[in-house]
Amino acid sequence: MAVTEVCGDPWLASYRHLLTSHGLSPQNTLNSALAQDARPRPALFSLAQVLARPELLENQLLEDYPDACHPRMHKARVSVLHQSLALQVIAPRVLRLFRDGVCPPLNPDRIFLCPLELADAPSRWVNLNDGQTPLAPEAFIEITADQMQAWYPAFRQFFGVSPGAYWSSVGLALGAPFSAVWNQVDPEALCALATSWLARFECEANRYIDWIPAEFSQQRCALPQRRGCCLKYLLPDGGYCGTCGIYRKQRMKEAELAPCPQCHQ
Repeated sequence: MAVTEVCGDPWLASYRHLLTSHGLSPQNTLNSALAQDARPRPALFSLAQVLARPELLENQLLEDYPDACHPRMHKARVSVLHQSLALQVIAPRVLRLFRDGVCPPLNPDRIFLCPLELADAPSRWVNLNDGQTPLAPEAFIEITADQMQAWYPAFRQFFGVSPGAYWSSVGLALGAPFSAVWNQVDPEALCALATSWLARFECEANRYIDWIPAEFSQQRCALPQRRGCCLKYLLPDGGYCGTCGIYRKQRMKEAELAPCPQCHQ
C-alpha cells in the first residue's frame, strides 16, 4: 500500500510521523505486531451464530470449563474469552488499517471459536479472510463502532460481562497500533495520539481506557489503563493483566511485571 494512501488520514499520518521521528519503520513495526499463527485450525461455530444463539457459547463454556458453573468463575471465563476475541481478532484489523491505510470490516460469519484442546494456540478465536472490499479509515471506524455496539447485548445481557470489562477490552483492541510501540516513542505524544484516536469511535470504548505515561526500570513508556477488570486473576492460570488500572500502583513498584510490547499482559 502506498504511503500517500496511508497519510490521507490525519491520525494515521501523525502515527507514522511519530514512529519515523524515533527512527522506527511503521511498516516493519506493524508487520511485527501482526505476526500470528497461520496454521489451519478446526472450528466449532461462528461469532455470528453466538450472537444469534448465545446458548451455543454457554453450553461450550460449561463443557470446556467445569468451574464455570460457579457464577463468579463463569463471569471471569466469558470476560477473558471476550478479551481474547478483542485482542486476537479486532486488534489485527486495526493494525492492518494503520499499516495499509485501508482494511476490510470484521465479518462475524468468518470469525470462529476453536476447540479448547488446541492449547498451544494463542487464542481460541480464528478470523478467516472473506474477500470483502477494504474500507477507508472513516468507513472502517464507523462500521467497527457499530459492530461493537451490536455485539454488546449478547455479552452483557446473556453472559453478564460487565460494561467495564467489555468496553475496556474493545478499547485495548482499537489502540493496538499504539500498544505496539508502548516503550519506543515519546510517551506523552503517544498517549495524546492514542486518546484522540479512540475518541473517533462512537462507542463506549474511549470511556474505559486511559492512556498514561509511566516508568518501568527507569524507562519511560505509555500504558493503556483499563477502567474495568476482565477478572483474569480469578482463573487458575490467571494473574493480573498489565493494563489493569486497579493494580497499577502495585505493578509500578514491581518492574518485573512490566507488560509485553503487544498486549501488555
